[in-house]
Amino acid sequence: MDELEKYTEKIFDDIKHIDEYGNEFWYARELMPILEYSEWRNFVKVLNNAKRACKNSNNDIDNHFVEVNKMIEIAKGAKS
Repeated sequence: MDELEKYTEKIFDDIKHIDEYGNEFWYARELMPILEYSEWRNFVKVLNNAKRACKNSNNDIDNHFVEVNKMIEIAKGAKS
């Protein structure tokens, strides 16, 4: 199988999120395993390179990358 064939549009649509303004976005932690990265420390290097490329092409990084902390549910419905 060709490497690019593994990454179909459906795979990315399945983890796509849409904000209240209709903007599409993806969480890095959900992209990471799809792109076959098993460790965050390796994937964060990819993100940093993408941010650098964004900046080098005169795009505002803040318009394309947003730092977020997703709340996870823990015992008895509390969130951390």
